[in-house]
Amino acid sequence: MPKFERHIFVCENRRPPGHPKGCCAEKGSEQLRALFKESLRRHGLNGKVRANMSGCLDQCEHGISVVIYPDAVWYGAVKPEDVEEIVERHIIRGEIVERLLMRHMLD
Repeated sequence: MPKFERHIFVCENRRPPGHPKGCCAEKGSEQLRALFKESLRRHGLNGKVRANMSGCLDQCEHGISVVIYPDAVWYGAVKPEDVEEIVERHIIRGEIVERLLMRHMLD
């Protein structure tokens, strides 16, 4: 089994309609994960980095939640237009995308 350098976990949790926290799946997390996979392929990172679906990360009220391991970096309110920036800056160059850090949403 190949050893991945990083895993990108995208929350695809579903809550009942009307739940006060909402859910990442309703916000398009499945499509977001597909965009991560596509970007990783384009950058030749298959086998090195994997984009996985995740169950509940308990942060759905902050938009689509994405966690990158082993870095333990939590991004929130991730949108399709953020995917390429996360891949290029965080995955390729090792820079944290500060504006998407979940801690900013929790302060």
